[in-house]
Amino acid sequence: MNPLSAVFGAAVRLRNYGFDRGLLRARQLTGPVVSVGNLSVGGSGKTPFVILLGGLLKNRGISFDVLTRGYGRNSREIMAVDPSGHPAQFGDEPLLIARKLEVPVIVGSDRYFSGLWAEARFGPQLHLLDDAFQHRQLARDFEIVMVSPEDATDSLLPGGRLREPLDSLKRADAVVLAENTPAHGLPLEGKMVWRIRRGIFASEVPRRPLAFCGIARPQRFFRQLREAGIEPATEIAFRDHHAYAGKDVDALLTAAAQSGANGFVTTEKDVLNLSGLMSRLQPAAIVAVTMELLDAAASVDFLLRTLEQRRKRKTRLSV
Repeated sequence: MNPLSAVFGAAVRLRNYGFDRGLLRARQLTGPVVSVGNLSVGGSGKTPFVILLGGLLKNRGISFDVLTRGYGRNSREIMAVDPSGHPAQFGDEPLLIARKLEVPVIVGSDRYFSGLWAEARFGPQLHLLDDAFQHRQLARDFEIVMVSPEDATDSLLPGGRLREPLDSLKRADAVVLAENTPAHGLPLEGKMVWRIRRGIFASEVPRRPLAFCGIARPQRFFRQLREAGIEPATEIAFRDHHAYAGKDVDALLTAAAQSGANGFVTTEKDVLNLSGLMSRLQPAAIVAVTMELLDAAASVDFLLRTLEQRRKRKTRLSV
């Protein structure tokens, strides 16, 4: 193991021990809290899953808001995302969530204070926490952890991509795996495992496009394109959350001309970060991530039943 990874792992375990033993206190919100997080840095599908779960909750008539950090935004204050706003103000993923779910999405680095802010304005409704498995300062009533196929064999930061060791999955109430991801190598005994089916949707894709993206795992996107029968003339990856500038568009146009591409294909997230520059990249196809929770009704039933049981237990303890 990388010596720095060992040091990082020891620090993470010490911190988790403090929360598990009550030496470090997690603060409580009035409304129930459901966290969606992961073990590794980026690319596990948290944002599409928050959108998926939010849609399922809306179908049940449940009111909720989403609390998220708002990575990459140029402000620090707590605020509600304006769906017509810009990624520089709110972050690209919070903006995408707000547009897809049409519910309050609150950005702020401290989810507890964001939750207080939300409850003061919208009441103590259910809170969905985006990317919050490691944000243990806020108590949660249900913990969902996304696990990618690479996690079982990965190592801790900075040698690998894991933010926590695999045994941290013991804190999860539900572990989310892709339908074809094997569970061996993961400490899942007694855990509720939810399976998802992932894909992409694209229409009117140029015959031989230049494919580009600025996401956590670009090669997964390029592989999905090929699996869908789309053969890019060339592929270009930017860093995750990349804020595109005119020079990037110039480089894409040059690369398209050199490779013989007759158009472009990219993700919804990248279109947000391109903003008005997207008009220069035509013709273009925008690919949406699709995600389906297998046996969704039973999974949501389990979530809501668990929340109700834990709320009753809290009420008894507070009397």
